[in-house]
Amino acid sequence: MNTEFCAQLSEHLKTSKKIVIFPHRNPDGDALGSTLGWKHFLEALGHQCWVISPNEYPKFLKWLPGEEEIILYSQQETLAQKCIAECDLIFTLDFNTLSRIAPIDDFLENKDIPMIMIDHHESPADYPILTFSDPQIGSTCEMVYEVMVQLDPSKINARIGTCIYTGIMTDTGSFRFPSTSERTHQIASELIALGVNHTEIHQNIYDSYRTERLQLLGKTLNNLVQVNPLKAVYTSLSQAELNACNFQKGDTEGFVNYGLSIEGIRLAVIMIENQQEQIIKMSFRSKGDFDVNQFAREHFNGGGHKNAAGGMSSLSLEDTIDRLHAILLTYKEALA
Repeated sequence: MNTEFCAQLSEHLKTSKKIVIFPHRNPDGDALGSTLGWKHFLEALGHQCWVISPNEYPKFLKWLPGEEEIILYSQQETLAQKCIAECDLIFTLDFNTLSRIAPIDDFLENKDIPMIMIDHHESPADYPILTFSDPQIGSTCEMVYEVMVQLDPSKINARIGTCIYTGIMTDTGSFRFPSTSERTHQIASELIALGVNHTEIHQNIYDSYRTERLQLLGKTLNNLVQVNPLKAVYTSLSQAELNACNFQKGDTEGFVNYGLSIEGIRLAVIMIENQQEQIIKMSFRSKGDFDVNQFAREHFNGGGHKNAAGGMSSLSLEDTIDRLHAILLTYKEALA
């Protein structure tokens, strides 16, 4: 735990403040869990807080405690800008470059508001006045929990714990990813002891799918291609396939992981067409030493973690598939 960070943070929180908390664009369980949990904790300390999300998030996260208070910049821009203009302090959680909250970054450009970062991705930017960054930790929620324990553990309750457990569970792949540590399990135990219902959280996240979502998964698996003779697979979804299954935000969450469930496979990639944004969104997952953070940064304008990263392509879906396939063939030694 970064005790120096907590000591400096305490100084910033000594007096009551108006605080804005940002998750990244297209927030996932860790982004929303950490921001909502942190909001509830800061309010318990006597601060006034707003969580402002750049855009909408999946339906399976809409049960989180306090979720109904989130301000969506994409739908409530005037209100969001008013809150930002009036705030004394900004926290950015689960991302480390302001481009991840576009278009809010443009609005912040000429604002002199101090920012504090808590995040577990690699290569953090230097915009904050205070940074807690550790890529070795499996989730931002785990980091936020550790900060809470240092500041005032008596304020952590089941409402806060539910948000934190959600982010830890989702970002560790239900505690199976390599970043899951002994401390991760200890924290989960402490949260359950507070009254967090771990079974209900898992059901809310993973057992609330629409029929169309499972049909879309079927298309994803049907499109799966193994790059012989490599231990790599990729799959894709066209806009037409998304439309046919009445795609909703969050429907493809976790699809990329199915490729890694194949025996011997060390790299899995999914490419999803987004005609509105005119890009192909890409997700990369790996096992072992194959670094998808480096792979995504080098080839697809992306990044993330060693075993989980994202990227994008401005080519057509067909051309993106061809380019990915050709690039993978140059990694014969690494993926043999």
